[in-house]
Amino acid sequence: MTNWQDRKQVGDAHEQRVAAELQARGWTVQRCGQGIYPPAIRQALARTDSTLRYFPDLIAARDGELVTIDAKDRLPSTHTDRYAISTATLKAGLLFTATHAPTPLYYVFGDLRVLTPSEVHHYSTHTRHHPSGAWVMVATRRAHSFEEVFGTNTALAA
Repeated sequence: MTNWQDRKQVGDAHEQRVAAELQARGWTVQRCGQGIYPPAIRQALARTDSTLRYFPDLIAARDGELVTIDAKDRLPSTHTDRYAISTATLKAGLLFTATHAPTPLYYVFGDLRVLTPSEVHHYSTHTRHHPSGAWVMVATRRAHSFEEVFGTNTALAA
């Protein structure tokens, strides 16, 4: 699945799933980031090193708490016991976190497990790096459950 449009469909479906899971836990969710931009802006962003390329996919609020989400689904050929996060995404996530503190940024993976950019950075410094340097790898066992971070599904709790 190397076609950008195919990858976008996988990503959009994952974003919708994450948004629905958050809403089921009482969060108000809004899409943001380049997924909502018109094609001309997305194409221009693709040609730049701007960290705007890596802006979170979702912003959510519940009871005065505000969070941002970068939905990261794994493609079918990459099912391993590790998450692969691009080095550029991680650098942008760390910058976003520092700039927008105390609003957290969470990476939510296809298995609905969760890590922050600082956790990814910490855990990846203690592991073997991808030979190209373009990716960092983090063991899936390091991630938090969706419920631990965002709460219990209110429909299931009733």
